[in-house]
Amino acid sequence: MNMLRDDSLQRRFSAVRARSLQLAAPLSNEDCCAQSMPDASPVKWHLAHITWFFETFILEPREDNFAPFHPAFRVLFNSYYNGVGAKHPRPQRGLLTRPSLDQVKAYRANVDRRMLALLGKGVDDALAALVELGLQHEQQHQELLLTDVKHLLSCSPLYPAYADDALAEAPAVAALDWLPFEGGLAEIGYNGRGFCFDNELPRHRTYVAPFALASRLVTNGEYLAFVEAGGYRDPALWLAEGWDRVCAGEITAPLYWLPQADGSWHEFTLHGARALDLQRPVTHVSLYEADAYARWCNARLPTEAEWEFAARQASLSGTRASHHPDGASGDGLQQMFGACWQWTSSSYAPYPGYAPAPGAIGEYNGKFMINQYVLRGSSCATPEDHARVSYRNFFPTGARWQFTGIRLAR
Repeated sequence: MNMLRDDSLQRRFSAVRARSLQLAAPLSNEDCCAQSMPDASPVKWHLAHITWFFETFILEPREDNFAPFHPAFRVLFNSYYNGVGAKHPRPQRGLLTRPSLDQVKAYRANVDRRMLALLGKGVDDALAALVELGLQHEQQHQELLLTDVKHLLSCSPLYPAYADDALAEAPAVAALDWLPFEGGLAEIGYNGRGFCFDNELPRHRTYVAPFALASRLVTNGEYLAFVEAGGYRDPALWLAEGWDRVCAGEITAPLYWLPQADGSWHEFTLHGARALDLQRPVTHVSLYEADAYARWCNARLPTEAEWEFAARQASLSGTRASHHPDGASGDGLQQMFGACWQWTSSSYAPYPGYAPAPGAIGEYNGKFMINQYVLRGSSCATPEDHARVSYRNFFPTGARWQFTGIRLAR
């Protein structure tokens, strides 16, 4: 076994772990304990669960004389790993007033010390891969922490801000342009460089017919025109399940849009409630809304193969983490990364030849390949080094609390 004594993994481990605490720093203890809906989790739970991952999957099988920080944490902070054992019910995570936030931070500090001691003894390829999986998993939860906090704060009539800095008005965006792609036989999936999740494998060939992709994301102003034209009142535009939700009053505008008495709109952001910026991308829309808007425009949503085919010509430079998506700027293909996750028309299914990893780790992606749709790109809340062309995000069709936006195709 080749054991490497390279402190670069230790430095990355420490940096990613510190970032999670930095994201939680602006919040009160009360903010960190509350759960606003079953799909969201309290900040305190996020901080504990991503620590549980390292203790359960790395320290337990590898640490000499392993002893858990607290035996009950194995159940409390298990998310969906049935191979590990029992789980605390997800909708009841907000009822876990104990352990306290200070105890969770002590848990993190304890596991961090033990992890760094383990890594200091040398790292083989298997351990390095598992640690990197854990860090990528933590970065996913860093984004979830922000989106879950946004949903929580939006439930307060005070509309409190998470971020103290002001959100400047975005400059005017250029008219949407249609960029043609010839298509052809394309290689889709992980290209072998850097990290990937198992759902990006195996790389395979697929035929992509000629298509055109919108140069940028749909803006608030463009989507507002759809709302004001009666888009939420026209059943011809909607998939059946989406129309059922419209009729039930569940969706009347993008999540966090706030109608005003004078007929204008405000939008709740992590910077607080502010006037709707017509130049920024519309976000927090479901697949139903994205698909209805596309129909209204005589367009459609791209397939994930089309999106990836086009994205190989785009830059990852727009992946900086922020608290709200910026407007488009420049020419060519814009906002593929770093603004909003983009709905595709592709259901979340395995690639040809896909095989999940053995054991509980194999539950990470494969078992969710049903009743979900693929989103591509990254959002303003995605950590800077977490985005890549082959990344396959996925959510149920009605999900809206993530930074989800719309890119059109023809």
